[in-house]
Amino acid sequence: MSLSGRLVVPLVVSVLLLCGAPWAHGRRSDVRVITDENWTELLEGEWMIEFYAPWCPACQNLQPEWESFAEWGEDLEINIGKVDVTEQTGLSGRFIITALPSIYHCKDGEFRRYQGPRTKKDFINFVSEREWKNIEPVSSWFGPGSVLMSSMSALFRLSMYIRTCHNYFIEDLGLPVWGSYTVFASVTLLSGLLLGLCMIFVADCLCPSKRQKSQPYSSRKTLPEFAQPLKKVEEEQEADEEDVSEEEAENKEGPNKDFTQNTIRQRTVGSSLATDKS
Repeated sequence: MSLSGRLVVPLVVSVLLLCGAPWAHGRRSDVRVITDENWTELLEGEWMIEFYAPWCPACQNLQPEWESFAEWGEDLEINIGKVDVTEQTGLSGRFIITALPSIYHCKDGEFRRYQGPRTKKDFINFVSEREWKNIEPVSSWFGPGSVLMSSMSALFRLSMYIRTCHNYFIEDLGLPVWGSYTVFASVTLLSGLLLGLCMIFVADCLCPSKRQKSQPYSSRKTLPEFAQPLKKVEEEQEADEEDVSEEEAENKEGPNKDFTQNTIRQRTVGSSLATDKS
């Protein structure tokens, strides 16, 4: 064999090995990765979603069965997805993930939690025989798209952001733990103060306070209804006392009037007699 023939054979073998390398490691995964950015795709069509964590032993044991089940997704006309809760904390709060791994079935925006056996055969039967119809869907109040769960998702993302900042202060900036807590406490107080001022300003704009006109002071104050009978009784007693005092005054003036009238008569009689004598 010539020198050129010896060089061509290894070259062809190496090309074949390079072309077949991807197949040696297995076919491409049919499981779709769900994140905070594309989770709204779950609201359309039929889905099976797994929530897992890389450090979870039960999740690691489930992965081969889940990958095998995903190969049947096209035949069953269903999408297979997974969510890494260590990276997508917002979705873990939106779905209230309290155990790992957790599996949800979604059909046109209705979510149901799968709690059956976790094998490839059971997953296929659950979808093909429509066993999900026997499970009560999650209430709309607690659905992933509700306002309540959106707020919960925001809180989970905020907690992860605070944790990241805490690690940055301690590891990169070299602050002590109490120094990091002091920073967060100061930020919390300032944000609460600003939020309170904004709420007062908005409330004052929406519901402005009306100024009351000053009323002239009335010398005679009105009494409550229950005090009016007592007032009448007091007025009657005062009237009776006034009548009694008037009668006593008349009785005292009576003898004085008679005495003055007698003296006037005597004087007139005496004067008349004196005129007669003269």
